[in-house]
Amino acid sequence: MASTPQTPSATTVELQRLSVEHLKAVKEQTDLEINLLQDSLNNIRTATSRLESASIALDDLSLRPLDHRILVPLASSLYVPASLAASDRVLVDVGTGYFIEKTMAEGKDYCERKINLLKSNFDQLIEVASKKKSLSDEAAAILQSKLKQLATTP
Repeated sequence: MASTPQTPSATTVELQRLSVEHLKAVKEQTDLEINLLQDSLNNIRTATSRLESASIALDDLSLRPLDHRILVPLASSLYVPASLAASDRVLVDVGTGYFIEKTMAEGKDYCERKINLLKSNFDQLIEVASKKKSLSDEAAAILQSKLKQLATTP
């Protein structure tokens, strides 16, 4: 198929020209791409919820007095006791084991910017997944009709 944007009717015409084997391949490929997009959407949801939790934790942390006893997460199920030495500075995990010291406001801003970026990516992926789903459904319908034609032809 051409790489230029097409109207749904142009895509239908091209799909109708394909052989049964090619239609099966198109259907399998689009189904695979839909599954990969679904995985990406789930990863974005997870990352967004973690960043939202981090933003809430920053709000909570800013209200705590100095020397307040807290539990610091080292892993998802490992926490160590600590005391709050400064509530105006935080370490922000920017990925691959790198941390940057920021003010509380900068840390909150970082979380909000990342959340907005992820939501934007999520919306774009939803649109792509919807188009892929339409293409898959269309290929399946055309494949079904071609298989019926083959079955009725002696």
